[in-house]
Amino acid sequence: MNIKDLTMKNTSKLTALIVCLFMAVSISAQKRIQASQIIQDVKKGKKITYKNATIVGVLDFTFMEEKIDKLPKRKKSSWWKNVSKDNKIEEMIKSNVSFENCTFEDDVYAYIHDEDSGYTFVASFTEDVVFKNCTFKERAYFKYSDFEETADFSNSKFQGDSTFKYAKFMSDVSFKSTTYREASTFKYAKFSNKVSFANAVFNESATFKYTQFKDGVSFNKTRFEQDLDIKYTKVYGDFDIAGMHVEYDVNSKYTQVNGRKFSYHQN
Repeated sequence: MNIKDLTMKNTSKLTALIVCLFMAVSISAQKRIQASQIIQDVKKGKKITYKNATIVGVLDFTFMEEKIDKLPKRKKSSWWKNVSKDNKIEEMIKSNVSFENCTFEDDVYAYIHDEDSGYTFVASFTEDVVFKNCTFKERAYFKYSDFEETADFSNSKFQGDSTFKYAKFMSDVSFKSTTYREASTFKYAKFSNKVSFANAVFNESATFKYTQFKDGVSFNKTRFEQDLDIKYTKVYGDFDIAGMHVEYDVNSKYTQVNGRKFSYHQN
């Protein structure tokens, strides 16, 4: 091997080493954002936009911790768990919220019921909400939340418990290609515009009982690896279930599609 060839070989090795080091530095330098910092920005009305970040700490949009000590004490009662005007404390999030390709290491809350105080804390959103290509490692609770503008959860992975029970989606919304490792519920949720769950995968039981789809829904090629409960569900508009697969049982009792009784039969 002559000197020229040796020099070129060494240069190639050096280039490869630099590329590897750059990639390693890029990975190690990936943004790690404290949830408390995000909440402070929300309080200030700032636009929340993060890409390729890891969110550390509980992200609580209800602001429960700072509110709870200022509320009057309540007597213990068996109806605490029910949300009413007396015990519901709602926070209106007026900032645009956007997370793309982000990982949430801890819980994400837009709903908390505090057993000790008897109060239920809920966050609703007046602007666009985007959690696209995100991973929720722990709980993701959006129970009772109102989404007044676009809500995009497409391609996200819910690895812990997740709930959108009683949530209201008043504009465009997508849960396309989402994945749910644990049991998930959309019970009593209301969708004003057409929503897509196309290509979603529910690894545990999925509940859409009493859910209302007012402008159609797509379950095209959606996979339910266990049971699916759509009892009392009402659909108006397009009901796309082409290629949908349910591994076990479907409860479609009293389900209606465009005012007509619907019963699901696995192909």
